[in-house]
Amino acid sequence: MAVLKVLQLDHGPVLLRTATVADVPAIVALLAADQLGATRDGIGSAADLARYQQAFRDIDADPAHLLVVAEAAGEIAGTMQLSFLPGLARRGALRAQVEAVRVADEYRGRGLGGQMFGWAFEEASRRGCALVQLTSDKSRTAAHRFYQRLGFVASHEGLKLKLAGG
Repeated sequence: MAVLKVLQLDHGPVLLRTATVADVPAIVALLAADQLGATRDGIGSAADLARYQQAFRDIDADPAHLLVVAEAAGEIAGTMQLSFLPGLARRGALRAQVEAVRVADEYRGRGLGGQMFGWAFEEASRRGCALVQLTSDKSRTAAHRFYQRLGFVASHEGLKLKLAGG
């Protein structure tokens, strides 16, 4: 576990740090705590936990991926995954992809999400990325407003294809 930054919120400091396998249940709880995640995430069995732990190990083993948590008073208050994608487009530009952003209900509207993204922008710049991108389900209109306030532009139409194993 590495502390990436200490964020200052009105109620005190929040550690932004790399996640550990011990954080997996709390991260999954955040993922499952909304209308979309409730239908596709959650730990209902030891087998579920094992799958999430394996996914964590895969992410953690690859230096192109960072799974980050925001820890406030010993509790996980937020999470995001930041992945660095090389490509040939844009003259071989490196992109930062933001995934699975969640902030606990009690921390929404208090600046935590904005500060988490501020760190992500700094990290992407430090690594030489040309842009930061994300996708967000069309039903997440409040999240879209938040992302637009951060400077994101809805410049592309995202498409997904669900496969049999998913």
